[in-house]
Amino acid sequence: MRGCTLIIAGNQPYFLPYIGFWQLVNAADLFLIGDNYNFIKRGWIQRNRILINGEPFFFGLEVKHITSFKKINETEFVDFDVGLKLNTVYRAYRKAPQFDAGYNLVKAILDNPERNVAEFLFQSIKDVCRFLGINTKFIRSSEIPGNDNYKREYRIYDFCHRLGGDTYLNAVGGQDLYHFDDFEKHGVTLKFIHPNIRPYKQFYNAFVPGLSILDVIMFNSLDTIKEMLEDCSFIEKQK
Repeated sequence: MRGCTLIIAGNQPYFLPYIGFWQLVNAADLFLIGDNYNFIKRGWIQRNRILINGEPFFFGLEVKHITSFKKINETEFVDFDVGLKLNTVYRAYRKAPQFDAGYNLVKAILDNPERNVAEFLFQSIKDVCRFLGINTKFIRSSEIPGNDNYKREYRIYDFCHRLGGDTYLNAVGGQDLYHFDDFEKHGVTLKFIHPNIRPYKQFYNAFVPGLSILDVIMFNSLDTIKEMLEDCSFIEKQK
């Protein structure tokens, strides 16, 4: 907790998301995993992008009966061959300077026998945080009874009030959805985090931004990644 302020952030659980997601987690005191939100098709819940032969490549897990009419915690991953998934990672990054660290992390994540999408991703997010040294506390939105009766920003007002959060930190893309004055009327200070995607060396190719955190881990030391996590700015209401 920063001073007497409790900063809450939240997002649906994603599969090995890009570093901007982890900057958001790192900047919060409490992070809400939106597990009882509707599943978003063609989004980032079950997949992300890694680098293969200098080009972005979708890497992820298949979902049973994928539909936007189910909640994330009502969906399951199709059973998969861990060895085949790891072979893709091996072929992509075997010559990366931090290969062992990245490979061991993704192996631990994929070895999880859980197939419920929300629970699998919740554990993977905690695994990555443990690796990166992020100490933010987590709570599932499904652990807040009745919160899913609200819509859009009213869900945020509700869980901020019930969890004691006076500041809500949102990804920069939410500026079209959420407005400072609306949050202020409900006793919550709204801020947006703006990530600075710092280029890093990826083999001998031109830098490809916005890839999975796995790509960042494969090419950077842990100390460098921790610096990258802090490399962001905040957008606040102008006084």
